[in-house]
Amino acid sequence: MNIWLINHYAVPPRYFPLARQTYFAKNLMEMGHQVTIFAASTVHNSDMNLIENAEPYRCETVEGVSYVYIRCMNYQGNGLRRIYNMCEFAWKLPGVCKHFPRPDAIVATSMPPTSCAMGVHLARKYGCRGIAEIADLWPESIVVYGYAGPRNPAVVALRMLEKWIYKKADAVVFTMEGGYDYIREQGWEKEIPASKVYHINNGVDLRLYRENCQKYQIQDEDLDDPDTFKVIYAGSVRKANGLDELVECASRLRDYPKIRFLVYGNGDYVEPLRQRCREENLDNIIFKGGVAKNYVPYILSKSDLNVQNYSAETAKVCRFGSSQNKMFEYFASGKPVLANVAIAYSPIERYECGISENLPTGEKYAEAVLRMYNLPREAYDRMCANAQKAASDYDFQVLTQKLLAAIEGIQK
Repeated sequence: MNIWLINHYAVPPRYFPLARQTYFAKNLMEMGHQVTIFAASTVHNSDMNLIENAEPYRCETVEGVSYVYIRCMNYQGNGLRRIYNMCEFAWKLPGVCKHFPRPDAIVATSMPPTSCAMGVHLARKYGCRGIAEIADLWPESIVVYGYAGPRNPAVVALRMLEKWIYKKADAVVFTMEGGYDYIREQGWEKEIPASKVYHINNGVDLRLYRENCQKYQIQDEDLDDPDTFKVIYAGSVRKANGLDELVECASRLRDYPKIRFLVYGNGDYVEPLRQRCREENLDNIIFKGGVAKNYVPYILSKSDLNVQNYSAETAKVCRFGSSQNKMFEYFASGKPVLANVAIAYSPIERYECGISENLPTGEKYAEAVLRMYNLPREAYDRMCANAQKAASDYDFQVLTQKLLAAIEGIQK
């Protein structure tokens, strides 16, 4: 089959670490399919644009994967320029796609819903299978994060577009397991049957993960200290990540010198957290700064407990499940995971490889860390083995088979 993957942000991982479509493409190509990824030329969370001249689109092959970049306006933050960028990519898609061989299937991703809707429209135009992949619930997220109320005209319009996508797509793939719960909550189940809805969580490329663990290693005295219980967070450090509670947790455990908190990642909230640690004389939590993604597997291999941190707003969306990329890298490390919210459909709970509970305060957080610290060795080792099992089930080779089933319309 000739398969198009349309995802606004799916530039090669060397530019932006959203690798889901790239992993799908590589595995589908190994199965004998032809795959093209269509993405915006702008690289999210950066000032980089992959098209610097006036050409409307540009093709590039990276590690065997074919990408088509559609020239879009640069933006920073979440203002009007970003909204324009989202719409621009969608309306330019048809003009670019006509230059490529007709597809047998289109998988179009939301977020944003505009490009997902255009992908579904193009599938209907070409008479091929149209798959809507829902990686973020829009406009639900807008409401949950307080950007607009449920009756805001923009939210109402987006809700209508969202429903149109679900109805017109041949299949709907949610990255969160409770996607159909959301459809029921909206009252759409009569128009959108469960038979066309699939669940394909995010995951991990275990081959690449293991290669990187061996190839990309760093010297770090805190990682290499065999006498400490290392609690590691790897990811963005922004206000929305809710790391204040992790710092409070570290503060409450300052009398446990063998427990050390290591935070790997960049973001605009790093310095405020460092300043707080200086003011409170906390030396058991260290902000290591950002590291290249290739080094993450080695770092996690040295952990004793990995932290999955959510803000209070993000926790509200977790009632439909969670699919943060770092959770699956945590599983691949073969170490237990601690999530500070009770995630619906939690893989952590299902595989019994850690804790997923509501930990609204630093005190509750500290109690959970101590539970893991004090686990009998046999119980701890069992959690480690369970984490490895979870990683194997969420390997992208397995997930790609599920995607192919959705593309081919094979019933679950």
